[in-house]
Amino acid sequence: MILKPTRLLLAMTALIAAPVFAQNAATVNGKPIPAAKVDQAVKQIVAQGRATDSPQLRDMVKKELIGREVLIQEADKQGVGGRADVKAAVDNARQSIIINAMLADYVKKNPVKDAEIKAEYDKAKAQAPEKEYHARHILVEKEEDAKAIITKLKGGAKFEELAKQSKDGTAQNGGDLGWADPRGFVPEFSKAMTSLQKGAITDTPVKTQFGFHIIKLEDVRPVQVPPLDQVKQQVAESLQQKKLAEFRESLLKKAKVQ
Repeated sequence: MILKPTRLLLAMTALIAAPVFAQNAATVNGKPIPAAKVDQAVKQIVAQGRATDSPQLRDMVKKELIGREVLIQEADKQGVGGRADVKAAVDNARQSIIINAMLADYVKKNPVKDAEIKAEYDKAKAQAPEKEYHARHILVEKEEDAKAIITKLKGGAKFEELAKQSKDGTAQNGGDLGWADPRGFVPEFSKAMTSLQKGAITDTPVKTQFGFHIIKLEDVRPVQVPPLDQVKQQVAESLQQKKLAEFRESLLKKAKVQ
């Protein structure tokens, strides 16, 4: 069969256009949405563990991209992108994206080594306290109020009930401070707490920068440092953040800031 010139031209045009069409997932008012854009979005979703690659996911992503294109076209018609506040927001977003990409490259080129993780773990283990304390407290502004509470406690009142008048966030849970390293408290509080026997309450109010405390020691236990394999990821992330902070500081030192 011999095609007529007109039909031959149409057939050649179709062959040439077909690959171009295949490269686009859709067109919106003449504006193409590349299939590669769908692929990229799907890869990101799959990499984040939010879904697996499937026709349903790709259709959902395609619809989302079409919706976004419709909206951006309308925004362009209204000149929204030309507003000063929008330009500033776009510039900030651009900076964040570029900076994050650069930092991600830095992390790849400067990975945290196992030896660094082990050294950091050993250091933290050596500095860990021997004991941790489970205490409750009641915080009030005036010393006379603290003394009155101590009198009520000696008379048999329940600590958890009186703790409802505490001036901090522990009022709702009976003054419970949970298990903690004594070094995490201000010195006056820590000294008073660690001098108590299990189940005892301070005889006199403990003054700190926050006010006056009545402290009850619930329990004491030896600190159990988790094995390295259980905290390796957290240690690695901490060291990674430290490396990034040092990198940033090194750039700041080199910069000429006026």
